[in-house]
Amino acid sequence: MDKRRVLLPDRRGNNRIDSLRNIVRDPRVSLLFMVPGVGETLRINGTAQLLCDHDLCLSFALNEKAPKCVISVTVDRIYYQCQKALHRSRLWDPTAFAQAGEVPTAGEMLKATVGGEFDDESYDRDYPEHMARTIY
Repeated sequence: MDKRRVLLPDRRGNNRIDSLRNIVRDPRVSLLFMVPGVGETLRINGTAQLLCDHDLCLSFALNEKAPKCVISVTVDRIYYQCQKALHRSRLWDPTAFAQAGEVPTAGEMLKATVGGEFDDESYDRDYPEHMARTIY
């Protein structure tokens, strides 16, 4: 927005609105910006507020879907974070990526969490189409 404010659209997610509720209760926030393949990170500490101006929200529309609100962060501090932890984690190293089958699928994790008759195979099969419809 300007030299002291960053605007972030509140994109559709799981509709739990936890982050928004947290901002209303305590507006102090920290943002960590990570770029795939780049070791350094940029960190911003500041104060957030929720903006629900219709025209502002429309300006962030993607695929004709506007966010319901925009998070405005007034920057108090900005600094670079050392890349040592990212380097050690091998986060951007493709040889360290998990291969299919090494980690449970989302459906398998949900089934283990909720138990019972949850159909993990249908969930995993149908999720890509669901995400394409609902991501924005």
